[in-house]
Amino acid sequence: MPRTSPLSSAPQTPTTTLNTPAGDRAHLRARGIHHSPGSRPLLTDVDVTVSATTKLAVVGENGSGKTTLLRILTGRLTPDAGTVERAGTIAIADQELPAPARTTVGDLVDAAIRPALSALAAFDEAAAALATESPGAQDAYSRALDRCIQLDAWDAQRRVDIALESLGAVTDRSRPLAHLSVGQRYRVRLACVLGAQPELLVLDEPTNHLDAAGLDFLTATLSARSGGLLLVSHDAALLADTAHEFLDLDPTSDGRPRLHGGGWDGWRTGRARDREAWQAAYDDQQAQHRRLQEAVDQARGRLSTGWRPDKGTHKHQRQSRAPGVVQALHRREDELRRHALTVPPPPPRLSVPTGTTQPGAPLLTAAEVAVTDRSPHPVTVRLAGGDRLLVVGPNGAGKSTLLAMLAGGLGPDAGSVRRHGAVSVAHVRQEDEPEPGDDPRDHRSPGQLRRRRLTRALAEEPDVLLLDEPTNHLSMALVDDLLAGLESASGAVVVATHDRQVLRRLADWPRLDLGASSCGSQDASATM
Repeated sequence: MPRTSPLSSAPQTPTTTLNTPAGDRAHLRARGIHHSPGSRPLLTDVDVTVSATTKLAVVGENGSGKTTLLRILTGRLTPDAGTVERAGTIAIADQELPAPARTTVGDLVDAAIRPALSALAAFDEAAAALATESPGAQDAYSRALDRCIQLDAWDAQRRVDIALESLGAVTDRSRPLAHLSVGQRYRVRLACVLGAQPELLVLDEPTNHLDAAGLDFLTATLSARSGGLLLVSHDAALLADTAHEFLDLDPTSDGRPRLHGGGWDGWRTGRARDREAWQAAYDDQQAQHRRLQEAVDQARGRLSTGWRPDKGTHKHQRQSRAPGVVQALHRREDELRRHALTVPPPPPRLSVPTGTTQPGAPLLTAAEVAVTDRSPHPVTVRLAGGDRLLVVGPNGAGKSTLLAMLAGGLGPDAGSVRRHGAVSVAHVRQEDEPEPGDDPRDHRSPGQLRRRRLTRALAEEPDVLLLDEPTNHLSMALVDDLLAGLESASGAVVVATHDRQVLRRLADWPRLDLGASSCGSQDASATM
C-alpha cells in the first residue's frame, strides 16, 4: 500500500491541511504511481515532487488524469501502486464545492485559516502564562511566537478580505453557501485558499467563474507567491505567467508522463522535440517492418516460381536450389517475427490545409449589420482572400451573433451580408451541438467532439473560416497545431475569442472590439 501522511480529519472544506508547518521541508512527493480506475491505465509510473519553492503545472487532454493525480497527491484517493509523502500545510481548491445547508461564508474562512487561528489562540494562552510567570512559560511563548510568524497569522483575516474583494466574491461572513450561485461559491473558496497562504497550494481549474479583474488578481497572486504551487488549468495564459515546470500527462511513446523545466517556452519546446522523436521512431520502425515484409514476399515468390520442375529444361538445377530458397524464406520470416512493432502510433495532429483561395479576392461583405437585443450597434466587415480578423469583447457583446450573421445562419435585422460569387464558408460554433452522423460517445468527451468539428471544417478548405471560441475543450497541443496552421491558410479567417493566450498569439491580427463603444457603428477591414 502507498505510504501517506494522514490529512486532517476536519469536515470537507475548501482547505485540507496538515497541521504542522514544515518551512523549507514542505513537500508533496510521489513515486511510481500507477492507477487504472477502468479498463485502461490512466496514470503510469508517475514520479513528481512539489517542494516549498516549486511552481508546477499538470497539463494534458481531458481525461488524461490531471484531477485524479491531484487527488492522489493530496491523500483523497489511493492509487493502485506507488508511494506518496506529504509534509507541511496544504490548501486545496477543487473544481467542485458542496454547499451544506448550514455552512456559511464565515465557516469557509475559518476552516481555511484554522492553522493561523489556532496559532493565535496558542500565542494568547502562552502570553497569559508568561504574564503569571508559570513554569516553562518562556519556552512556550517562544514556540507560539515562532509559529505565528511562520504562518503570518496576524494578517490572515485581512488577506482573505482582500482576496474576497478582488475576486468579486461575497464578503458577508453570515451568508449561507446554499444561497450562493456556483460561481459565487467558487470565488469565496478560492479567496479562502489564497488568503490562507499555505506552504503548498493545490488548485484545480482556478480560473472557472472569474472575470478579467479576478484573473488579473489570481495571476498576480500566484506569480508573487513564495510557497509551493501545484496547478491544473486550461488557461494557457495563467500557466505561461506562473508555472516554472510542467508535468505533461498527454500520450507518450512509452506511456510515461514527461516533466519539462524552463517554464512555458521550455515545455512547448520539449514537447515538440519529444513528438518529433516519437514520429521519427514510429516511421523508421514501420519502414523497417515494410522492408522485412517485402523481403518475405519476394522470398515466397522465388519459392513458388524458381524451383518447381514442371516444364522446360534445367529442372534438376531447380530441384537442387529448392532447399536454399526454402531456407531463405524461413530466414526472412524469422526476421519479420523478431521485428516487433514496439513504438505506438503518435496521436493525430490537427492539420490546417492551405487552400486555394486567391489572395486579395473579395469574399464577403457585411454592411451595417445588427440584430435587435443581441448586437444592436451596426457593424461592417469586409473580408478578402488571406485576411485575418480577431473579434473581441465581453460576454454578451455580440461576438457569436456577428459570426452567425457572417456564416448566413442568422439573418440581420438591419444591414445586409453579401457573398461575392461562389464563396464557401465554414463556421465552427462556440458550443458543439449534436449533428447527424455523430458518434454518441463523442458527446461525453467535449475535447474529442471539438477536434472532430474543427477537422471537418478545415478539411473543406473554405474561402472563409469562422471560428467562435475555437480553443474550448481543446488540448494545448491541438491549440498550437491550430494557431500555427492558420498562419498559412489562403482563405479569410475570423476568430472570436476571450482566451488570453490566443489573444497574445494573434496580437498582430486586425482587431474588432465589440465592447469598445456603447453606441455608433463599427467598420472592420480585415486586411493584414
